Amino acid sequence: MATVKRIAVLTSGGDAPGMNAAIRAVARTASARGIETVGVLDGYAGLLDGRFRPLDNRAVGGILQRGGTMLGSARCPSFHTREVQQQALTHLETAGIEGLIVIGGNGSQQGARALQQLGCPVVGVASTIDNDLAETETTIGVDTALNTAIGYIDRLKDTASSHHRAFIVEVMGRCSGYLALMAAMASGAELAVVPEQDMLPESIVADMLDAYARGKPHYIVVVAEGASLKAQELAKHFQGHPGGFEARLSIVGHVQRGGSPSLFDRILASQLGAAAVDSLAKGRGGILTGWVKGQVTEIPLEKAIAPCQKVTPELLALAGVLAR
Repeated sequence: MATVKRIAVLTSGGDAPGMNAAIRAVARTASARGIETVGVLDGYAGLLDGRFRPLDNRAVGGILQRGGTMLGSARCPSFHTREVQQQALTHLETAGIEGLIVIGGNGSQQGARALQQLGCPVVGVASTIDNDLAETETTIGVDTALNTAIGYIDRLKDTASSHHRAFIVEVMGRCSGYLALMAAMASGAELAVVPEQDMLPESIVADMLDAYARGKPHYIVVVAEGASLKAQELAKHFQGHPGGFEARLSIVGHVQRGGSPSLFDRILASQLGAAAVDSLAKGRGGILTGWVKGQVTEIPLEKAIAPCQKVTPELLALAGVLAR
């Protein structure tokens, strides 16, 4: 018999493909253990209003292949204050909820840790296209978002080659350059501009001119939205420089968050969501379920939200070699 009888699950921050698969895994794993599950609508904002809905096996049917989150998500800046966190805890206690599962990224897991410190058992599930949680190698949504970005860049390369153009492509990632670097490497782009490495526009223009002189049919730069050198600024440097490729700016945008999750994200989300329920049922809180060396791993929340660097000098060096 389970010692925990009622748990809640919420999705917070930016949505990621695979969140629905994680919600489904939470509800069905809990049901198999005799635990009742309720969903919190619209993340921490919904928790502050006490907006819950029951989640039985049928309520989560047909959502595995859907992008986004059936529970909704919202930014909630006020949740950083202790008074607001205590208000959320009161709603959980009033609803008879004995544990909370938070599906989200770095900011969401900071909120999870705050509730844990107030006495509510909380388990996080690593879910963000930014892959900005420490200790876990990847997070729910990264694989799908990367495949979306790669498909986008592949299409741009076709038209870039036809017209002998340069394309500056902006991708998401907040303060992490992981999406930009991986997308650049996997699509054969000439360069990735990331927050982890400062680059001067003049050096990029020089590299573009060198590529033109070497007979390359196109020049693709993938720019992370959090890089100090912005995509729009770089595009102006390209346009204002005589010779070389004619330049175009293209922003991938929020399409990276949408779409049906990939096979990898569906399986990852299912495993991480189920493991979160198991952890709560065993009385373990204050942790994040993440992915390390091909296995689900429990990571202390304070470690998961610590600064991390997924863009390493080795990866940057490899990207430079492969782009030649």
